Parts: sequence; structure tokens; C-alpha cells
Amino acid sequence: MAAIPTQRESEPRDREVRGRAVLPGSPLAPGAARALVRAALIDLPDVTARLVDDAMAVVSELVTNAVVHAGTDVEVDWRTEETGAFVVEVHDRHPSRAPRDPAAGEGPYDTPEYGRGLRLVATLADSWGVTYRAGAKTVWARLPPGGAEEPDGPAPGSALAAAEDLAPQPQRAAGDADWLGRGALSFLAEASDLLAGQLDETLVTALTGQLLVPRLADWCAVWLEDEASVRGGAGGGPARVWHTCEGRVEELHLALEKEPPAWSEGLRSGPEPYPWPGDALGPRGADGAALAYRLIAGGRPLGTLVIGRYGPAGFPDEVTGLVEDLGRRVALAIGAARQYARQATISAVLQRGLLPGAVAEIPGMSSALVYEPCDKGGPSGDFYDLFPAGDGRWCFAVGDVQGKGPEAAVVIGLARPWLRLLAREGYRVADVLDRLNQLLLDDATEAADAAARALVAVGGRPVAAGEGPQTRFLSLLYGELTPYDGGVRCTLASAGHPLPLVLGPDGAVRTVARPQTLLGVIEDETYTSETFELRPGDSLLCVTDGVTERRSGSRQFDDGDGLAHALSGCAGLSAELIAERIRRLVHDFGGGQPEDDLALLVLQAD
Repeated sequence: MAAIPTQRESEPRDREVRGRAVLPGSPLAPGAARALVRAALIDLPDVTARLVDDAMAVVSELVTNAVVHAGTDVEVDWRTEETGAFVVEVHDRHPSRAPRDPAAGEGPYDTPEYGRGLRLVATLADSWGVTYRAGAKTVWARLPPGGAEEPDGPAPGSALAAAEDLAPQPQRAAGDADWLGRGALSFLAEASDLLAGQLDETLVTALTGQLLVPRLADWCAVWLEDEASVRGGAGGGPARVWHTCEGRVEELHLALEKEPPAWSEGLRSGPEPYPWPGDALGPRGADGAALAYRLIAGGRPLGTLVIGRYGPAGFPDEVTGLVEDLGRRVALAIGAARQYARQATISAVLQRGLLPGAVAEIPGMSSALVYEPCDKGGPSGDFYDLFPAGDGRWCFAVGDVQGKGPEAAVVIGLARPWLRLLAREGYRVADVLDRLNQLLLDDATEAADAAARALVAVGGRPVAAGEGPQTRFLSLLYGELTPYDGGVRCTLASAGHPLPLVLGPDGAVRTVARPQTLLGVIEDETYTSETFELRPGDSLLCVTDGVTERRSGSRQFDDGDGLAHALSGCAGLSAELIAERIRRLVHDFGGGQPEDDLALLVLQAD
């Protein structure tokens, strides 16, 4: 997954530090905030490990609260005071969602919306509060120097008491007491990091089982609801089942499959009693308790988590509260994975529609193509085409939209069909570029007009940065091929694109075409083309800037005519071997995966 964009300012001075980060409202935000705060505090003189741990726990809960309940971008400000105290402020853009007062005395099952993270904040902090502004809300907390006290017993202000505060009236089981101290707090933080990094919902469920069994439960099961389902139950059998004894998994799976959880109307994530499947658990499983948690994210049910524990004591309230907090994180991770899967599917469909289903075969020529989008989850900005244009002509194009994603897909979806239409209508190469340039400019004007009308319709508010239509320029190499006895006549033009190279049988390399302006930039621009002959054994290489601008430190692949030198070493090779050698040289040059889309086309006269 891509890195979280942040803005950070930090100026350590003796034992003082101040910083700020802007994070997207995604499941990755809490982990990023923890990492930033830890990096800011860890090297300060006299800072205690307890203060670092408490600061990470508090910032994690505040950011998680904002992500879950506000859903907007989150701003995090932190600073240390001269006394050594640590202050953190988390700002979101949803003032109508107020955090619940931790002293309000809700029961352990009465907090399906807000969770218990702010109880933890109230316990670790010596003061905290909420500040409202027009269109925004800030939740802040101040941690005492050195962190919260932790004496031998669970005194007020200790981390053990903080874990107890995850449920208002804990009934602690003796075996849970030791782990439900700071270990519980770090467990939630580490679980958040682990789950947020996954983009596959099946893997999220597998990690959930590993997190719960045997640490918090003797067995657990996860059902995932079909997004298209309208039933009130979990739907289908459990996606996965875990048990401390591997030999009991299959029998437990069969028992749970017969009785999936069913939920009444309304959405609540709090635990509900679930029938104990004693017959499937053997002699040891005669007594026990099971609880079901609905996994909800974005106001939609995504699945159900069921946990079970042997013995008549059942689950302590602090464990049920901890699992409920974990369940919210699981639901966020499943929601993010499903969103990624939807986007990947849309992108794949878009990509298939933006590229030709097959590359045309040209009499008297062979061709080879390399196409490697750097982002497998989104439409590439590069495209290519090779198609018959009628009257013994074939046309080819290699292009690069300045940008990626849906906006780039719009430009490619506009340009490629028009190239084919104009070519088949008999327009010359230069005329095709003239008309495509005007088409892109007209489309940009229409988009700007539509945006202006939309703003007027909603009261004429000013356009925020990046909110209006984005101008997308297109670099394009476009050409026409006409085979004849003894060679191929090629007419081409380059609009802001890396210039093509011709390799002769003797290893000589020459540049063809001349540089011209990008498409979609200048009104009424007039483009020109050049014509040359490809003799038998000549090879034409067309690339995008993912090849020429491939970086290794401060150097680029094409510095000092690097591409021409690489091509000259391909004399005597077939089109396929030339394409593969250039691809390998580009990959090897940077020493890692390319950071830009890569496309190259080789056309060789037989």
C-alpha cells in the first residue's frame, strides 16, 4: 500500500519538542500518528519509556476515535512543556460528533458508537477536553511528566487501572489480571498496525483469529457478510474457525455452520449471548460462554465475530470491552480491504477498456511490446495502440497522460478512440494531432464550465485546492506505417514525448522526429510530421518517460544518450529480444522496482 502523506514540523530543544501531522481519515492514520510521536519523543533527554508508551496509546485512541466517528482528514499537533508534560491535540472536521463523557457511567454494553478509547485517555492524562470551532472539533489531552504512575497495585492513574477503565464495572478473572495491564494497551496498538496494513479481507479474518486465540478466547469464528446480501443474519457458514486445540476445529466449524448468528433490527457492535456449542467441544466443553459481536464500519454490517471461553466464569467485562475495541478495528480493516478490492476491480475493468485487446500484425514487419504499470491497483497513465487504418496503412501510438488514476483514464478513454476514428477517416498524422489537441482543450473547457455551474448551484463557495477539474496534458508519439516492396514508409510526430530512435543492422542509432508541444496546452497549435524509410533490419524504438527518466540516485537512464547507447548494443536482435533487453536494462539501472509506468514498442522491418 502507498505511504500516508504527512506534513511534519519538529524542532527539539533540550527536552522540548513540537510537531504537526496531517493524516488522511483511513485505518492507517493511527499507526502513522504513533510512529511520529514515538520518533519525536524517543531521543529527548530524561524522557521515560512510560511517557513514550502512554503518549503513543493516547494519540492512537484519539486518532482512531476521529477516523471512526468523523471520517475526515485528521490533524495531529503535539508538544512537550517545560515541565516535561506531553500535550496532544487531534482535530477533525465533524463537529456534530461529540465524544462521550467517560464519567457518564454507561454500562459495558452501552457504548456501541463511541467505544472506550476516551476512558483510556481520561485515565492516562491529568487533564483532557474537547474544543469546538465552526466546522471542526479538537480533542486534547495532557500527560504528566514521566507518564502515569504505576505502583505495585492497580492504583488510580496506573496502566492497569486504565485497562480496567475499558469497562466501567470490571469483574476480573485471576488469570487475566497480569496481561490486562499495559499489555492490553500495546495489544490494541499493535493489532491496529497489523490489521491496517492488510488489503485482503480473508487475511484480515485470519489475523483476527490469531490475535484472539488463545490470548483472549479459547476459540473464535468470523462470518463475513456478502455486501449484496440484505439478510439480517451473518449469512453462510463461518469464514474461518480457530481453536486452541487444532483437532476440534473441523467439528466446531460444522456445529457453527448450522447456527450462524442472527441479529435483530438496528446496528450495534456490543456483545450478544451466543448458544454454547458444547457437543462439538468434547468433555472439556460442557461449560462455557460465547459472545457474538457484529462487525460494523461506515454504518454497514460487514460480518460477525464470535468468541468462546471454557468454564462457568465466562468472560470478564474488561475482556469483552477489549474484544469490542478490537472488533471495531477489524471492521475498519475489512471495510478498507473491500474498498481496495472494489477499486482494484474497477481499475482492472478500466484498464482493459483503455488498452487494445490485441496488437495488429503488419505485413513485412514484426513488433514487440512491454507494458508495466507501476501501480497494479489503478489505471496507468501510459497507453499504446497499433491498428490497421485501411488503404494499406497501419497506425501506432505510444502516449503518457500527465497523471494517473481515474482522471488519466478519462483522457486515455477520450484520446485512443479518436486516434482510431481520425486515422480511419484518412487524416494525415499532423492533422490527427491538431484535432486531438483541440479536442482535449475543448473537453477541459467544458469540465471547467460544469464545475463553475456546480459551485453556483451550492451557493458559490470558493474552490478548495485540488477540488476543481484537473488539467491533464498528454504526451504522444503517433505514426503511420505503409509497407512496400523493400521496406516500410513511416510518418510520425512527437508531441511532448521522448523522441523515437531507429537502430540500423550495423548498430548505428539515429533520432527521428523533432520535439513539439504537449497536447492540450496551446490553443490552435499546428503540428508537423516527418517521413523516413525503415529498411530491412531497421528497428524503431518508441518509449515513455518511465524508460528515459528511470532514476539511479541523481542520474537518469537517458543521461548522456543512455537509451541510444543501450539500443546500439541490440544490433542483430529480433524485436522481442530488443524489447526484453531494454526492459531489463531499465530495471537493473535503478536497482529496485520502477516508480513510474513503463511502456516501450519496437517495430522492426523484416
